[in-house]
Amino acid sequence: MALQLWETLKESITVYTGLSPATFFTILALGLAIYYVVSGLFGSSDQHHPSSRDFEEKMEPLPPPVQLGEISEEELKVYDGNDPKKPLLMAIKGQIYDVTQSRMFYGPGGPYALFAGKDASRALAKMSFEEKDLTGDISGLGPFELDALQDWEYKFMSKYVKVGTVKKTVPVTDGSAAGEPSRSYRP
Repeated sequence: MALQLWETLKESITVYTGLSPATFFTILALGLAIYYVVSGLFGSSDQHHPSSRDFEEKMEPLPPPVQLGEISEEELKVYDGNDPKKPLLMAIKGQIYDVTQSRMFYGPGGPYALFAGKDASRALAKMSFEEKDLTGDISGLGPFELDALQDWEYKFMSKYVKVGTVKKTVPVTDGSAAGEPSRSYRP
């Protein structure tokens, strides 16, 4: 019975593939070998790559956002991600957002790390990475830039928790001589 099954298989291989049984099985073995080699290169191996569950178990949960209220730009600078015990914050249009969940983008070494700990409104509006644009001053921006900034603000409002606002220093004069420099106060 087994011999008859083998003869039928050999005939079927020859009829359907046009190959001899030896050639067919050689190609089949080579195909499987290539599959295992390629899948080993691209697949994950438990020995070399930790599973996503292992990675999640090692990650500590993010602390809940801390409400700061109103702080100065100088006080905001300490939330630039260099102290891992502090949240990672940045501001847009004076509104401070906790971006800790996106540390890989805004934290040290991330592509947007220079925005952390600052009001980056002007830089975001201008799509600039220049130090001179890392400010909350949006005066003189054009309609296209203001629209871009509005888009960024909507993105931050929908994705991150607002935790405070940036105190603005308002120049005032004390009513003395016109040539005297103005002073700043913080409301």
